[in-house]
Amino acid sequence: MEHVQTTLWVVVLLVALALVFDFMNGFHDAANSIATVVSTGVLKPGQAILFAAFFNVVAIFVFQLSVAATVGKGIVVPGVVDTHVVFGALIGAITWNVITWYYGIPSSSSHALIGGIVGAVIAKSGTSTLVSAGILKTVIFIFVSPLLGFALGSMMMVLVAWIFRRTRPSRVDKWFRRLQLVSAGAYSLGHGGNDAQKTIGIIWMLLMATGYAAAGDKAPPSWVIVLCYTSIGAGTMFGGWRIVKTMGQRITKLKPVGGFCAETGGAITLFMATALGVPVSTTHTITGAIVGVGSTQRASAVRWGVAGTIIWAWIFTIPASAFVAASAYWISLQVF
Repeated sequence: MEHVQTTLWVVVLLVALALVFDFMNGFHDAANSIATVVSTGVLKPGQAILFAAFFNVVAIFVFQLSVAATVGKGIVVPGVVDTHVVFGALIGAITWNVITWYYGIPSSSSHALIGGIVGAVIAKSGTSTLVSAGILKTVIFIFVSPLLGFALGSMMMVLVAWIFRRTRPSRVDKWFRRLQLVSAGAYSLGHGGNDAQKTIGIIWMLLMATGYAAAGDKAPPSWVIVLCYTSIGAGTMFGGWRIVKTMGQRITKLKPVGGFCAETGGAITLFMATALGVPVSTTHTITGAIVGVGSTQRASAVRWGVAGTIIWAWIFTIPASAFVAASAYWISLQVF
């Protein structure tokens, strides 16, 4: 009985730690949802935060739990995960999030979590217990999501420019100020739908590993779903203003029409990835879309040095979080 109670307390603490990661995910990635709509002046920062948080939570009613299933069951061979692995994964992801938030670098919370899981599992049992198909799908979309965002953002910008070529700029600006509310809402919906499910997936993984959920269950407990969507919404409400500045101003200057095209291109990418069950980076996606929009004006409109710094952060995210996770795994063996 004592062992069961100890395990329950450990599970409760790890669920709380996962919700901290989820909150930080919303906090860290708030910029992805609101940077464009703030930088174009369509909404004030406070309004944009509430707007994005609302759609983050509403996503609970829109998307199936395909991404949660990938994270919970599609990354690691069943039976390998234990409380130490989950602890290591979360510490690795949270640590990388804090570092990149502090320096204002829009890295991927999603890939930090995947890197954390991979690092902790390798520390426990080597690479043979990883599910290559799930990891490969995630790694491929590291490149696909920003490229798709870039392509869709730039194509939409070209299309809009052609459609409204004979319309006065002031009228175009007025229309797209309103339309950007639609695109920002859609992007925030996609952000909540994809990112909240990653935390749902790791809590589900934890519950299955400790016997509080059956491996054959088709969905995690409802309380997990509600807590994760609420937590990411709360994180978005607090926002990450250092990253907002980078995303909204330092990569390229945006007007409402550009913000609309970037958000719409990013939203389409997120909806597709979530439907396919791929845990993608909302940061990668919106960055690619913003760069795509900026590049249609002229190459010099994009601050490629800033974009390059962001790309280096993408490259280091998985190995850096994996290293921290492996270290945290070994430390946890000595603690609980």
